[in-house]
Amino acid sequence: MKFIRKFAWAVYIFVFLSLAIVSNVNFKEIYSLPDGFVASFSDIDNVNEHSLLGGFVRASLEKNQTSVDSQHDNEGAIIFKLFNLIPIRKVNVQILPEEEVYVGGVPIGLSLNSYGAMVVSDTLVTTENGKVETHKSSNFKAGDIIKKINGKEVKEISDIKQILSGVQDENIEIEYMRKNADKTAKVKLLKDDEGRYKLGLWVRDDISGIGTLTYVDKETHNYAALGHPVTDNSGGNIIPISNGKIYECSLLGINKGERNNPGELRCLFMQSDERGSVEKNTRFGIFGHIDDIENLVDSNLTAKIGGRLGVKPGKATIVSSVSGIREEYEIEIIKASYQSKSSDKSIVFRVKDKRLLDLTGGIVQGMSGSPIIQNGKIIGAVTHVFLSDPTKGYGVYTDWMK
Repeated sequence: MKFIRKFAWAVYIFVFLSLAIVSNVNFKEIYSLPDGFVASFSDIDNVNEHSLLGGFVRASLEKNQTSVDSQHDNEGAIIFKLFNLIPIRKVNVQILPEEEVYVGGVPIGLSLNSYGAMVVSDTLVTTENGKVETHKSSNFKAGDIIKKINGKEVKEISDIKQILSGVQDENIEIEYMRKNADKTAKVKLLKDDEGRYKLGLWVRDDISGIGTLTYVDKETHNYAALGHPVTDNSGGNIIPISNGKIYECSLLGINKGERNNPGELRCLFMQSDERGSVEKNTRFGIFGHIDDIENLVDSNLTAKIGGRLGVKPGKATIVSSVSGIREEYEIEIIKASYQSKSSDKSIVFRVKDKRLLDLTGGIVQGMSGSPIIQNGKIIGAVTHVFLSDPTKGYGVYTDWMK
């Protein structure tokens, strides 16, 4: 009896694999889908209509949107079946709402206040014996973020002065972050010529720059932008922020991208141009709320958000206002990566539009966050440029920009 059961299973597996091979099942992509990825109903329909995962693979949603206690439950599960009969994989999914968002594509100014103090460099201290010295520890590098001193939180620069004013011993313990990893160091303080303890470090708690708006929710005016984190260039830390602001900015000019020189947008923004807040700085962009959408969105330019199931190699566009007006520029998606884990290099694309190539040479700094549109949906955002070829760039799936 055991032999018959084993034989039956062997036959089943052989038939299944044979059918899968003949049917050209894309196992790699099916099994790369992580639990909790996002998709819309039309994305699922698109998989089935165009046989994106194999000629005889069908994707079906196990449960549709339901309402519980007046709260919408947008969670479900997709089951992938061969011949719509043999289950291959079941994966949890978050169903994207079908409502539209405003399409971004305009540069914005960013001003962020870090949660902690960022090390810039050593600084000189005139000590009580008349010598000029720097701190006596080699622990710190530019870009490190000081988080605690002797267990007390450092939220901003002024906290360092307050904490050190109460120190009774020149030996202290500092908790800091380097390349997103927490570290601890024992440090010997310097005492200046007025008898005050000093770190001997130059620090700051603010950072500013330029990025591009990706999309804005039509109802809440919450936004996503940039597609990658704001980091300190020296330390590589994703800067933890206490607060921040975004600004409307004026495009002054463009430094065209060249091989091994990514180029940049030259923009100007002022405090009077403030438009909203920055509430989160994550691996996949900045997020917050816009108080005044004037000049940041075109109320006639909207699109739905698409998930990774709807992304395929081929023609697409990016939206940018590098010409002075918001326009769509043709690109070619070369590769839509298999990603079981989140990454800001989901998509590889090439700029095809001569207008954009003439203006910028391809992708330049400041264009990060430019929405990528395919089949009428925002399916990603520009994140990086190839240093060796500015006509090529990376994009992040909108799955991760949630």
